[in-house]
Amino acid sequence: MLLRPLVKGLAACSIILAVDAKRPQGSLKRASASDSGELHDFQVAPPVLTPSANGKGKNEYGCVVTQTLMDFDFANSYGTPYVDCDFNRVTIEFTLTSKGRQYDRLALLYFNSTEIWRTSTAEPTTDGIYYSYTKEMHQYLPLWKEPQKIIFDLGNIVNSEYTGILNTTLTATFFTVPDTPAAADQILPISRLLGSSNESSVAVLPSEKTAVSYTLPQNLKRAVISVSACGQADEEFWYQNVFSSDTETFVNESSILYGDGPWREVQVLIDGMLAGVSWPFPVVFTGGIVPGFWKPIVGIDAFDLREHEIDITPFIPYLSDGKPHTFDLRVMGINDNGGEYATMSNTTTDSWYVTGKIFLFEDEKGHVTTGTMPVIKDPAPSLHITRSLALNATGYNDTLTETTTAKRSLSISSTIKTSSGKEEVSWSQDITYENWNQLSDYGWFQSTVQKTTGTDKTGSGIGYSVSYDYPINCDWWWIESGEDLGLWGNISRALTFDVGGPAVFPNGVQSSVLDTSAMKAQSEFSTVEKTFANSGYGSNLYTYQSATGTYFSDDLSTTSPTENFGSLNQTMTLKGVAYDGSVESYSRNVATVNNTITHDNQVFELGKKST
Repeated sequence: MLLRPLVKGLAACSIILAVDAKRPQGSLKRASASDSGELHDFQVAPPVLTPSANGKGKNEYGCVVTQTLMDFDFANSYGTPYVDCDFNRVTIEFTLTSKGRQYDRLALLYFNSTEIWRTSTAEPTTDGIYYSYTKEMHQYLPLWKEPQKIIFDLGNIVNSEYTGILNTTLTATFFTVPDTPAAADQILPISRLLGSSNESSVAVLPSEKTAVSYTLPQNLKRAVISVSACGQADEEFWYQNVFSSDTETFVNESSILYGDGPWREVQVLIDGMLAGVSWPFPVVFTGGIVPGFWKPIVGIDAFDLREHEIDITPFIPYLSDGKPHTFDLRVMGINDNGGEYATMSNTTTDSWYVTGKIFLFEDEKGHVTTGTMPVIKDPAPSLHITRSLALNATGYNDTLTETTTAKRSLSISSTIKTSSGKEEVSWSQDITYENWNQLSDYGWFQSTVQKTTGTDKTGSGIGYSVSYDYPINCDWWWIESGEDLGLWGNISRALTFDVGGPAVFPNGVQSSVLDTSAMKAQSEFSTVEKTFANSGYGSNLYTYQSATGTYFSDDLSTTSPTENFGSLNQTMTLKGVAYDGSVESYSRNVATVNNTITHDNQVFELGKKST
């Protein structure tokens, strides 16, 4: 719709501010507008262990070093991080401040051509905003062990109308934690490989491609591909798109709609063979739907876009032949025939920002992994759609209702022979999807109900599994006439993410990191120094948001709307279970009204036995 470019649009911008390294994400300190009127935005997320570098030499975390990687108001963002010190853990902290008027912007952090973090910015206010986010980086340990070129891609435009300069700081802290699990031996990018030219390596699909070729080591024992993908422009609200045959339903009343349906599949291909899929989580950025929703709490994953892991270990015998192989990523939509028949389309509208990585875990040097060729069972996803159009009394299109259901099951298996012996390995995925979209009042009102549920798992030899569930329910109304713009909406959404076994990406909280003014006494937790991801068994993450908001401006050229109201409630619980049955848990319940925190309760517990 015509409105959406006015309330979204991603590129990027950033700013700086140092914060207490032991503070949870979005702690009570500075959690609302400061004395100067600056607003502290935050994502509700688990704390991340980052010990302070106190300059006193080694401590319980070994040699602790904090290094500034970037301090910039934006243009040149290249550096060479490298620390001559023993470490097995790394965290980064990104801080941004901005003042004025600006869209939310997408930001991508690379080591050369390898994307290592994807985030987005909060929309600034007239009085200014501030936020800081800490990210675990253990999964990229082999990259941190060598000098790297940093490329931080954060596009931003400043002019007489959009005045917000994004000031940023990026630091990294290096330290040691006992019993940290081994990271991958090598990490290879699936991207446009433009790092040597000091350019962003993201592929913007469908106009660009991600295909790369590598000759892999012949002694592999495990391999995993991660997928980073999010929609932008006409695809930012892909879950609200209509079937292509219906894009002009309200062209005479409101606007042309975005097409290719509301279902998306990101595919991982090896030499053209399907290795796995990701059905995306519906990220809502800080300008999305109604901007007032997201001040000061941002949407789920908006500051830290989650990546999907695809285990490709069953392909190792095929990939260990010493020959080059091609790895590619694609995004699929829906073709419809104007009736109730749909098939998978090999393209979408513009645009999807996509990269991937190959995590390689090696066996003993000199060993050549052998085995059987992968057996791939990947029938096309089942897609079912319905469409109905209601007219008003004068014959104009009034209400369009569409439904989409999808189901995908795939399995890949082989036998591999490592230095430890022969093993049956497998990868399977079972995913279901439902979407109900209704546009009424000639397209000025839209209601969306969507739910995606899936389970991915390897065979018992590796023992990795993940189940995920992410529903979203959104109602929103908009009107635009001349310089007048009005928005109203409410949204409820959730994310459940249960992980068992050796995940590549950490999914947990660390002890000894919490602000004791917001939690129980720190002394209760001082004996445990590990993450849920390191606990050996698994973790369960559940978070839920509900929000309502309104926005009205009678002059789109001004920096301050006539009305911009929002309220949001969010709950989060995270539990980790170790092999011995001990449980670590973190929970937070926080509520905001019109930029102010009205309730915030956080609890962190360690050492209890599961029942």
